[in-house]
Order: sequence, then structure tokens, then C-alpha cells
Amino acid sequence: MMKQHKADLIILLVTLFWGTSYLFMKIGLDTLQPFNLILLRFGVAFIAAGCLFYKRILHASRKTIHYSLLLGSLLFGHFACITVGLRSTSTSNAGFLMSLTVIFVPILTALFMKNKPGKRIIAGIAVAVVGIGLLTLKPHTALQSGDVWCILAALLFAIHIIITGHAAKKTDSIGSGILQLGFTAFFGLIFSLLFEKPELPATTSGWMSVLALGVFCSAVGFVLQAIAQKYTSPTHTGLIFALEPVVATVCGIAFMEETITLQGYIGAVLVLLGVAFSEIDFRKLWPGRKRQTLLHIHDVK
Repeated sequence: MMKQHKADLIILLVTLFWGTSYLFMKIGLDTLQPFNLILLRFGVAFIAAGCLFYKRILHASRKTIHYSLLLGSLLFGHFACITVGLRSTSTSNAGFLMSLTVIFVPILTALFMKNKPGKRIIAGIAVAVVGIGLLTLKPHTALQSGDVWCILAALLFAIHIIITGHAAKKTDSIGSGILQLGFTAFFGLIFSLLFEKPELPATTSGWMSVLALGVFCSAVGFVLQAIAQKYTSPTHTGLIFALEPVVATVCGIAFMEETITLQGYIGAVLVLLGVAFSEIDFRKLWPGRKRQTLLHIHDVK
């Protein structure tokens, strides 16, 4: 059995892959249309993962296929929103807005599963909303359309995470994880045929972005996530995934010559603090509180 710290390291590796995906999507959109990029990305991912785990696909149950279809449709909607959003917002903005997924998950859980969020989660949401405002709203301007698409993408991915949790208990998690990649590529093909003209990349940079997105960010990323999450807690996973926008920002500044204002830096920090507030119970981490608890137990004895 894998130890938790090793599982956390795997999740960190996945986070690094997903953080760089915004950069590769930005590069891919220079030569490919949005739905076409999704088709190629997840087509490559499905083929790569399917070659390694073809027996899981051949022996997939009807329930696994049904869940995979639902997850694939959500994944397609998620990446369609990101891809469209990246056309009118920066790589760093997209990365930080996607961190809202960690906030949306407890909200949706409260709405549909009747699990009322605690005070620290509510505080985290409030701090994150202020951060988003500072990060995305410029003086005398409204929220950019690309930012709205990225927020919608975060909401869809939150729904995807919740349903994935249910699917993991009832189906083969690796099998459904691979099949959802195939369904996502299928939806990309349909929409590309309807609204675009499907084509292969015409440049070296286009091929590099498709292969990086398909093999590392999708095939390897989603399979490793499915394996690692069996051995670590949702809190650990959420906290590590919160580092994704930091990776996206570093990539945007280093490779896309993007810049962030002081207001943007403050907003980005607030988004991360909001995510941390919603995930960490700081009272349990306070040494003094632990000592007081031990003394209280000793006095009772």
C-alpha cells in the first residue's frame, strides 16, 4: 500500500502538469481553434492511456460507461470554457480563477447534499471573492468575458470532482478515468465539425502543445490522480491543487511575458488565503491549543 506522503507527492506532480497546461493551451490556440484543440488533446490522451490500460476499457461495466459519459461531458464543458476564456484573459488570471473549484465544492455539497458549510469555509469564500475582484477587475472596467468563462469552468470542474467521488465508489476509477478522456475527445470532434474545421497542427509549437497537453497534462495527470487519491485525504488533495494557479502564474510571467500589478498580486494572495481558510482548520494546528487540550485531559484524569 502506498504511503500518504508518496500519494501527496504524486498529486503535487499532477498539479505541476495542470499548472503548465494553461501555457500550452495558450500556445495551441495560436494555431488551432478551441474545440479542435480539445479534440486533439483528449484524443491523444485517450490513445496514450488506453494503450496502457486497454483491459480496463474492454472489461468496463455498463455503469462505468454511464459515469464516464457524464464525466466526459462535464470535462468537455470545463475545458471548452477554459479554452474560450484564455482567448481574452491572461494565463495567470485563468490559473487563479480556476482555484475557485476548491471553494465551489463545499458550496455545491451544501446545496445538494445538505451539508452546511462551517464558518471558516464561509470566511474563505468571502476572502476569495474579494481576491477575485482585485485580480480581475481593472479601474473603470467590468469583469472581462474571459474571466467569466474561467469562473464557469471552475464551477463545472467542482461538479466533476463531486461526481467523480461517487463514481469511484461504484465503478473502476481508472477505467472511468480513461473512458471519460475518450468521451471528451468525442464531444470535441462533434463541436469541431459543427462550428469549426478540424485540422492537425501546422507548426512545431502546435504539435508540442498538443502532445504536452495530451500525454502529460491529461493521460498521465488524470490516471495518476485516480491512483493517488485512494491513499490521501481530500483536504490534502485540495491544498496541493491550490498551488496550480501559482504554477500557471510563474509560467505566464516566464514564457508569455505577462505582468501582474500590485493590485493583482494582492488579489492573488487573497484567493490563495481564501482557499487555505476553507481547507485548513488552523485551531488544530495551533501548538498552544494542543497543549491546553492535553492539560485539560490530564486535569480530568
